[in-house]
Amino acid sequence: METAQREQRAGSGAFSAFVRFVLCGGGVGLASSFAVAALASWIPWSLANALITVASTLLATELHARITFGVGRRATRRQHAQSAGSAAAAYAVTCAAMLVLQQLVAEPGAALEQAVYLSASALTGVARFAMLRLVVFARNRSTVAATTRAVRPPLARSTTTPARAGALCRAA
Repeated sequence: METAQREQRAGSGAFSAFVRFVLCGGGVGLASSFAVAALASWIPWSLANALITVASTLLATELHARITFGVGRRATRRQHAQSAGSAAAAYAVTCAAMLVLQQLVAEPGAALEQAVYLSASALTGVARFAMLRLVVFARNRSTVAATTRAVRPPLARSTTTPARAGALCRAA
């Protein structure tokens, strides 16, 4: 009974974390798209995209640490590096999806391009959420181990004195 309740709480926690992930990440993504367009009017688009990608990944990682996954503190350098790695992987997958589309369809329409890009983004977003939740912002394993130890019944105390234990060892 308790296990089922714990699993239900964990499931609802994962769902609410995913909603926060979509809101935080989506909000940063939307703001980033406008920022890239504005910055691209002054510098080359590829440079604007790279700069905004770095800045938005840093911002999103902070938001995910503080809001999405409830770490309650700033993200560490390790978490930033892991988050950047997962963002780079997601970027590579969406670029690959668009390249494949260009190879398969000579002149894809804007609707097809958007469908492919958004589908690839959605799939990588789910994978990125799982990576961030299970690896980057996973709860401290020592806390889980301490909780597990606290749930186990304590071992029975031995009534064997140190002298008796020594005698038992010599006899064996």
